[in-house]
Amino acid sequence: MARGGEILIEKVDDAPLANKPIRATTESACLDLHSAEDTVLVPGKVTLVRTGLKMRPPKGTFLEVRPRSGLSSQGVLMVNAPGTIDRDYAFEVKVPLTLLFGESFRIKAGDRIAQVRMVHNPPATVRWGRVVTQGDRKGGFGSTGR
Repeated sequence: MARGGEILIEKVDDAPLANKPIRATTESACLDLHSAEDTVLVPGKVTLVRTGLKMRPPKGTFLEVRPRSGLSSQGVLMVNAPGTIDRDYAFEVKVPLTLLFGESFRIKAGDRIAQVRMVHNPPATVRWGRVVTQGDRKGGFGSTGR
């Protein structure tokens, strides 16, 4: 059974060009986030691109901000990806973008700059205990040879 929920959004006062997040297709896994401003990315600098939106996911969830593959093929990467919007975060969502190659990359207000998805977040507890290796694992960071 599919579980949904309503994401509450609010346009910030000084962002008249902010757009409501939308699914590109009915089968899209994520909602597209748009830039609320014109800006230029330059190599070697992280730019926080404004969405002009505050977002609050439903209780028991958080929002995950993910990069767009179409931008990565143009040398634009989202740093700190994926990003997390906790339920108690009440400020504008900004997307940290950087440019890997080229002299500059222009982003216009309304351009799709990232994606957001709602993630269910069941309550978890933490306790002390013994953690033992299971199977043939010898370590992390590529230790399986893949």
